[in-house]
Amino acid sequence: MNDSYNKLIQGNKLFSDNKTLNEPDYFKNLSLGQTPEYLWIGCSDSRVPANEITSTQSGEVFVHRNIANLVVHTDLNLLSVVEYAVRFLNVKHVIVCGHYGCGGIKAAMSDKTYGFVDSWLTNIKDVFHQNEKQLMEIEDEEKRSDRLTEMNVIQQVRNLAKTSIIQQEWKKRPLHLHGWVYGINNGLINDLSVIHNGKEDIDPIYRFNF
Repeated sequence: MNDSYNKLIQGNKLFSDNKTLNEPDYFKNLSLGQTPEYLWIGCSDSRVPANEITSTQSGEVFVHRNIANLVVHTDLNLLSVVEYAVRFLNVKHVIVCGHYGCGGIKAAMSDKTYGFVDSWLTNIKDVFHQNEKQLMEIEDEEKRSDRLTEMNVIQQVRNLAKTSIIQQEWKKRPLHLHGWVYGINNGLINDLSVIHNGKEDIDPIYRFNF
């Protein structure tokens, strides 16, 4: 039997011991509650841990992850996370963060079938279809994939802005939506400067009148 999983338990013990040694009240304070300023919607890729790449601590970032960081309007899991983060945790910023070299993006660009995930990847294929002319002008396949990654993030930020959850919150207070892409090859975040601060940033058909 492969017991390599035990290194996770051992690592946890080391983590707990080190934290307690350096800051005796760390876990006591952490158990009192969370007040994060940020909601992070990222990819499930194991190479993109939100806290690690932003040098933030436990309790600073509320996180939701799925394949290729999608915001799908029928995804009750994501919508529940968004609602809880903005209405109850009062986060100030919602960040959609993709990453270059994303397997989901590359799979969506191909004509291969990958099983159940094919339905999920159709959302990315739609982004490709909407921007096909521009994307096909990029001859290098890797650069084309990188550009689709950016376009996908931009689309997901727009999808967030279209939700009644976000728009209702905009009536009450400032709430900022951001689109970023993380570079696995250099460890740096590319801020795409796609920021939505109110429903005026989206087409009228998507605006709710509360």
